[in-house]
Amino acid sequence: MSIFRRMTNLLHRSRLDRDIHAELQAHIELRIEHNLAAGMSPEKARRDALVRFGNRTATREHVTSADAALLISSIGSDIRYAIRQLVKNPGFALAAILSLALGIGATVSVFSVIYGVLLHPFPYANVARLANLSLSDPRGNIFDAGFTGQQFRELRNVHAFEGIATWDSQHLTVTGHDVPENAIAFFGIGETFVTLGVPPLLGRNLGPSDSPEGQEPLPVVMLHYRFWQRHFHGDPAVIGKTLELNHRPYTIVGVTRPHFTWGWGADVYLPEEAAQGGGVVVRLRPGVSLAAANAELQPMLERFAQERPHSFPPKFKVDIRPLTFETTRNMGGTLYLLFAAVAMLLMIGCSNVSILLLARGTARRHEFALRSAVGASSLRIVRQLLTESLLLAFTGTGLGIVMAYQLLQLLVAWMPSGMFPPDVAIRINVPVLLFTAGLALLSSVLFGLVPALQMAKPDIGQVMQTSTSRTAGSVRGKRLHSGLVAAQIALTLVLLTAAGAAVRGFLHLLNVPLGYDPRNVVSAGIPLQENTYTTWEARVNYFEQLRASVSALPDVVSASIAHNATPPHSGSEQRFELRDKPSSSPESQTARVHFVDSGYFSTLQVPLLQGRTWSAGEVAHGARLVVVNQTLARRYYPNGDIAGHVIRVSALQASPPDWLTAPGADDWMQVIGVVGDSLNDGLDHPVRPAIFAPYSTLLPRGTQILIRTRVVPEPVLYSIRKQLATVSPDQQTYGVIADLEKWIRDEPEWARGRLISALFAGFSVAALFLSGVGLYSVLSYSVAQRTNEFGIRMALGATRRHVLRIATASAGVSVGIGIAIGLVLSLGMNHIVASRVGITTSHPLIVLGVSLLLLVVAGVACLVPARKVLSIDPIIALRSE
Repeated sequence: MSIFRRMTNLLHRSRLDRDIHAELQAHIELRIEHNLAAGMSPEKARRDALVRFGNRTATREHVTSADAALLISSIGSDIRYAIRQLVKNPGFALAAILSLALGIGATVSVFSVIYGVLLHPFPYANVARLANLSLSDPRGNIFDAGFTGQQFRELRNVHAFEGIATWDSQHLTVTGHDVPENAIAFFGIGETFVTLGVPPLLGRNLGPSDSPEGQEPLPVVMLHYRFWQRHFHGDPAVIGKTLELNHRPYTIVGVTRPHFTWGWGADVYLPEEAAQGGGVVVRLRPGVSLAAANAELQPMLERFAQERPHSFPPKFKVDIRPLTFETTRNMGGTLYLLFAAVAMLLMIGCSNVSILLLARGTARRHEFALRSAVGASSLRIVRQLLTESLLLAFTGTGLGIVMAYQLLQLLVAWMPSGMFPPDVAIRINVPVLLFTAGLALLSSVLFGLVPALQMAKPDIGQVMQTSTSRTAGSVRGKRLHSGLVAAQIALTLVLLTAAGAAVRGFLHLLNVPLGYDPRNVVSAGIPLQENTYTTWEARVNYFEQLRASVSALPDVVSASIAHNATPPHSGSEQRFELRDKPSSSPESQTARVHFVDSGYFSTLQVPLLQGRTWSAGEVAHGARLVVVNQTLARRYYPNGDIAGHVIRVSALQASPPDWLTAPGADDWMQVIGVVGDSLNDGLDHPVRPAIFAPYSTLLPRGTQILIRTRVVPEPVLYSIRKQLATVSPDQQTYGVIADLEKWIRDEPEWARGRLISALFAGFSVAALFLSGVGLYSVLSYSVAQRTNEFGIRMALGATRRHVLRIATASAGVSVGIGIAIGLVLSLGMNHIVASRVGITTSHPLIVLGVSLLLLVVAGVACLVPARKVLSIDPIIALRSE
């Protein structure tokens, strides 16, 4: 002890001021660290430091001139020592860094999706005042009203509106190429771009001057950024060039910005007047509420409905909704649930870092007591520990940012298509990134500061009386460790339960009986241009020519025509009547109505259970014969005698030139057969009653051809397009020809189930790993600190099993409390999860399975460090004491 007394006396006798005093201590400590790194024994290292600095004198001027150099040298020494400590303890460093990285990466990526899809999906000016002009019927169904051009102009005079943006879409053909290319065109009456307030990337926006009232619109076109990249390869000199649509030249006047979301999948924008089926987005005046706008508009739209009753529901009310309403309804529950999951993962990660820092700080008390004894100031010790904590935090944050970018790409690729605008800008949200990184840094600093403050003024006498490096932590510290472990276990159980429910729900979707075979079947959409094939006979003949031409391909097994009959979500819900079974509530007697040809059932391999289907001649003449599915037959004719009965469907109404019906036909149709059930209301709903009529009964302006191929469909797609062009050189398809397995993957419930199950499974596995690491760390440091105690117990006769039970008792209590809290939270959140995504977390097998899994992982995390107790030699433990 003489060397410590000598150094203390030297420091107290010095006439240096406080700053010089502190720097002298820093130099002594730095020299000791250097000597130890060079291989000197501790005693020799301390003596050498005292020889060099113990008798040094300095002046205020010398210290002042060297302040900056000393500070930089001291900080550099702290960083180098911190790096050496992390390298010496790779398990501790890796666990802490991964804990932060997983929490930061998951939280930032998921919230970036929430911000892009839900909070800021539209890059328009005054987006909070933009709303969809919609209608609702008494059953809660939402409709877009159809307006004429004159009615659109009347809407401009509504006081509640400051601007009107209209939309309607049509499939046009980009002509002048070997294979016709489809282009989705959006139309407007001039004020659309002015209302949205988004400047173009190149050129100019369309405006009112492009569609002067009472005159033909100008032949100009604006390109969407995506179409510009695909068709013109991003040529910046595209303005002024010509684009040929349906053999008509249009001058290109502008290109939209990359993430312009007006029009779901739009390729081009034209100033022509919107057709009757268009929709309207309005910009409300400042201070005007949705309710006030609804009240002002109701009388006007009731008058419009009298003028054009087929464009409005029988009973409706104006129901103007915020622009983000549909996106929030479709994806809000899913994304907020995922954000709750990653928030729990972030809490687990931060608590894991806290556990590691607290446990490691407790284990290093002897080290820092020695530092204090050789002259290290309290500030010096605190700064060293904070340097190590910040090094861990910055490393984990950097890795977390990299993980956030990678995970965001995965999230965007797996997001359900069709449930939010396809051009939404989803990118890393910088404020969220800064907030999450700041939270991780704060957690690391806070829990690195707790042991630092505890060790800033250690009881040197107590430390010097023992040669061991193990000192037991305080009761408060042990309770804090136990509380953090219990919180980790509870949150992990919640995540595991939700993941189990999500995986169970997705597996159910994967195994649901389809009732048809989607393999090697593709759907080719066939749009017709305006004013083409306007008679029923011409349209039937043309569709049949297209089907026959595709059937002639060598790799095609069969081809059939189907209007809106592509499963698993097919047909339109329509009311129907049974002549011999009048319904007491005809409004509720509905079925899914499909219009197909006789080859539809063989192409999809849907079995015929009773009766027959139509012949080719019956289809060609629009025979009033229908086939029903098994669900409808069993519901209304449980004895199996539906064949021969007569049915009437309310949807069979002509609306030339878009919808054509067979001439001279009766409304009542005879049932001639029953086919097996196939999904028609999505993957997660039971099969609805279905009626199949010949496609020639009601002919829309466009159709679909279902094609079964002998090989995988991809190599045949170009041949299909070429074959269609042999019938008509301008006949394009609806963009991508998609196989029916992709139709299944594009179903909202399938895509949502895959997204939730995969992410919850990944997050829960990460949480399970972090909880196991946290539990292992606590118990490992606890065993290391209590080695002497266990040696004494065994020397006094305690069995190894008894000592093992004592070592794991506190961890077992923490695990038990955590599982109990986690079960309560899981059951309490069951209703919330079920309402958000339709899955339940209260299934007994799920709860039991995840609890057992968590117990197994906790058992392994406890037994691995606890086994060290069994290897303790009592003699060595007593000798070290």
